[in-house]
Amino acid sequence: MDLKRIIILIPLAILAYLLVVQWNQDYHQPTPEPQAPTLAANSSDATQPSDVLDAPESTSERATSPLENGQSANPAQENASNSLVSVDTDVLDLRIDPRGGDIIYAALPEQQQALNSETPFVLLSDSTSRSYIARSGLQLENHPGRIIFSPEQTDYRLADGERQLVVELNANVDGIAVTKRYTFERGSYAVRIDYLVDNQSAEPATARFIGQLARDQSADPTTTGGMGMKSYLGAAFSSPDSRYEKVSFDDIRNGRFANRDVQGGWVAVIQHYFVSAWVPNPNQSNLFYGDVDAASRTVAAFAGPSMQVAAGSQGDFGATLYIGPKIQSQLAATAPNLELTVDYGWLWFLAAPLFWLLSKIHGLVGNWGWSIVLLTCVVKAVLLPLSAKAYKSMARMRKMGPEMQRIKELHGDDRQKMSQEMMKFYQKEKINPLGGCLPMLVQMPVFIALYWMLMESVELRHAPFMLWIQDLSAMDPYFILPILMGLSMFVQQQLNPTPPDPTQAKIMKMLPIIFTFFFLWFPAGLVLYWITNNVLSIAQQYMITKQIEKADEKREAQKKAEQAAEHQKKLERQKQKEQNVEGK
Repeated sequence: MDLKRIIILIPLAILAYLLVVQWNQDYHQPTPEPQAPTLAANSSDATQPSDVLDAPESTSERATSPLENGQSANPAQENASNSLVSVDTDVLDLRIDPRGGDIIYAALPEQQQALNSETPFVLLSDSTSRSYIARSGLQLENHPGRIIFSPEQTDYRLADGERQLVVELNANVDGIAVTKRYTFERGSYAVRIDYLVDNQSAEPATARFIGQLARDQSADPTTTGGMGMKSYLGAAFSSPDSRYEKVSFDDIRNGRFANRDVQGGWVAVIQHYFVSAWVPNPNQSNLFYGDVDAASRTVAAFAGPSMQVAAGSQGDFGATLYIGPKIQSQLAATAPNLELTVDYGWLWFLAAPLFWLLSKIHGLVGNWGWSIVLLTCVVKAVLLPLSAKAYKSMARMRKMGPEMQRIKELHGDDRQKMSQEMMKFYQKEKINPLGGCLPMLVQMPVFIALYWMLMESVELRHAPFMLWIQDLSAMDPYFILPILMGLSMFVQQQLNPTPPDPTQAKIMKMLPIIFTFFFLWFPAGLVLYWITNNVLSIAQQYMITKQIEKADEKREAQKKAEQAAEHQKKLERQKQKEQNVEGK
C-alpha cells in the first residue's frame, strides 16, 4: 500500500512543481517603468508645472495648501521655457522641469530595472502609473508662486574625464536675478542645489529654501514577493535629538506628524534598496513638516530659515539632494546618520557588523553568494559553543526517547504522576528538557539580524551566484533552493528527538513542507543562507550525536569491563575460599 502511494505522489509532486513554476512565469513578471518624459514646445498635453511650494512659518502652524498649479512668480516668465532639461552623468539620468526647477524624473544607469535588462531603474517619475518627484523652490516674500526659469541649454552630459558638471537655470523676478545651480560629481548620487540671488532691485528681498519629496500611494516597485518581512516604505527624519525617526505616510496624511524646528538634520523617503533625501546645511535651523499636495501625494519636506538679501547684494540658499541606492559609504559621506536609512530594524547593532564582515569577505572572494556561505560558516563557528550545548541536549533526549515513551505509556492516564516520573527520570539521567531550546533562543537575534542584513543590502541586487541563480535579491525561478531548504530541514528533524505528544509530532513533521512553501518567493540570497545554516547544523548535530554515542559506548564498554573484572575477582575469592576449606 505504501509503495502505491509513493508511485502516485511522485508524479503529483512533479506536476505541482511544474504548475507553480509556470504560474510564477505568468504572474510575477516585472512591471515596466515609465520612459523619460519630454515637454514638446507648445504641446497641448504638456505636463503642468508642479504645485507652488509653501511652508508653515513656525512649528505651531500647519502647512498651508499650495497655490493654483501653473501660477508663476512673474507672469512675464510663462513662455520662458517649456522644454525639460536633460542631465546625464555616469550614475544619474535626470529630467528637470524649468517651471520651478523640480526633478520630475531620475533613472539610475548603474542599477537595471530587471536582470539582464538595458533599461535603467527609475526612482523618480511623474507618470500615470507612479508619481514620485523631488521639488525645490525659493520662496520669495511678496512674490508668490513658482519661478519659471530659462535654461542655458536643454541637454547636459558629463563628459569622459570630467569630474564635475554644473547646470544653471536663470530667471528674473521684478529686478531680482535668480540662478538655480545644480552641481553633479562623477560617481556620486548626491546633487548640490543652490539658489544664487542677486538683488538688483531697490528694496531688500526675503527668501527661504524649501525642499520637498512628494510621493503617491503606489506600491514599492522593488519589493520582492513572498511571505517574509517587508522593507519599510515611508518617510524618515533625522535631527540631533533623534538620529533616525520613521514617519509613515498615513501619519503625515492624517496630520499626526507635528512640525518641528531642527538644527541641520535631513528628511527622506525610503523604499527597498533606494532612498531620496534632502540634506539642508547643517549649521542652520530648519523646519521639518509633512503635508499632502494638490495631487494627493504625501509630502515630506523641510524649509530653511528666511534670510534677507539687501538691495544691491547677493545671497546663497542651498541644500543637497541624494537620489540613489542605499550605498552606505555614499550615504555616510552625504550626511551624518543618513546610512541609517539602510534599515536593519531593532537589531541594527548586530546587522551592521555582519554587513561589514560580509563586505570584507566579498572583497576576498568576489562573489556575493559564496560570501553569504562563508559568512554563515563564520557565524556558526562563533556560536559553536551554544550550538554544541543544544545539540548535546537534543542527542541525549533522542537517546532517552524510548524510556520517556515507556513512562508516558505507563502513566498516560495520570498526567500528574507522569510529570513526576518524568522529572525523576530527568534528574537521574541529568537531562535538562530546556537544554536544547535556551541556546537556540540566544542565537535567534543573530540569525534575525543576518536575515535583515541580507534583505536590505542593495549590493545583492542583481548579484549572481552560480548556475541558474543570477540574482540573489530575486526568488529562485525554478524553486530549487527552497526545495533543498525543505529537504535539509527534514533531514535535520530526523536527528532531533521525537516529541512525546503525538499532535506536536505531527505538526513538526509538517514544518518542512510549510517552510518550503513560505520560502518559495523569498530572495535567493536569504534561502541560500538558510540552506547553509541547515547543512552546517546537520553536520554539527551529526558529529555531536556520534561523539555522544561513542562516549556512551566507551562508558558502556568500561562498565562491562569493570563488571567482568569484579566478577573475575568474585570467582577468585570464591575459589580461594573453597581451597581454604579443603585444606582444613
